Amino acid sequence: MPRVVPDQRAKFENDELFRKLSRECEVRYTGFRDRPHEERQLRFQTECREGHADIAFIATGTNLQLSFASNAWSDKPEDRVPTRDFVDFEREPGKVHLKSQFIMNGVCVLWRGWIELNRLDGIGSLEYDAERAEVEQTLLREQIEQYNRRLREFEERQRQYRQDQERQAESEAEVVEALLCISETQTPITTQSS
Repeated sequence: MPRVVPDQRAKFENDELFRKLSRECEVRYTGFRDRPHEERQLRFQTECREGHADIAFIATGTNLQLSFASNAWSDKPEDRVPTRDFVDFEREPGKVHLKSQFIMNGVCVLWRGWIELNRLDGIGSLEYDAERAEVEQTLLREQIEQYNRRLREFEERQRQYRQDQERQAESEAEVVEALLCISETQTPITTQSS
């Protein structure tokens, strides 16, 4: 199943949800809502350092589980380590600046924003991730080519099978015809009794 749509940029630019989320708007940390505020603050900072957090766009109600890792696409846990480019507590006091790469509705996007560490809200937006989109587009083309190759191979095997069945049916028909001819040419010998 393809992970991306064929024309990601067009979908990002024309889809109403992407247009709304591509504008900077208010975001909020949504994890552990049932816990006291001080505990939520600690948990948020811990999650950011671990490389993930649940964030919501307030205006649209869109909830995202973000991963702040430099190589979020890798299957290896050691590659998915948060770096300063993705989680930066030092840029501004009292805030954490975050970046996350992911695929949303078949489009490669970047979430960029900041969260105020005391209030657990801030500003964020989505951007089209052209670099990752090209990588995913290449993978999509390879998947389609592989699918088409398998389809051609299947059709060729089906064609070969039908030809083999037709040849076998023709051979059996020839054998039956030959047997009929032999049986027709042989006349039974009858003996006459006196």
